[in-house]
Amino acid sequence: MSLEIAFAEKADRRLCENEAIAERMLGIKVADKLKRRLADLRAATTVADIVAGKPQVLFGKYKHQIAVELCDGYSLVFCANHNTNPILESDKIDWSRVSRIQILRIENQNDK
Repeated sequence: MSLEIAFAEKADRRLCENEAIAERMLGIKVADKLKRRLADLRAATTVADIVAGKPQVLFGKYKHQIAVELCDGYSLVFCANHNTNPILESDKIDWSRVSRIQILRIENQNDK
């Protein structure tokens, strides 16, 4: 069983599923890294299995989201996407039980 991936926006789905669009919008290097990270996500059983891209849980306004590094300042950001997300007693997402995610955005830290 592999991680199920959904997309918040159709534009992000097209970017992630069409290499030519990704290369045009992000550049060849970032598009290649995006393709690799998506393969890593699809190969994982749960979010806790993901190690490539230095996954980081985001806090503040974006709590309950994870960012994985691509390259050149770009990150792929996603959240848990279960009908009822698995929660720990600490009220945080139990990422070891998350097997469904939603890609929220591809962001460039250099644009902030």
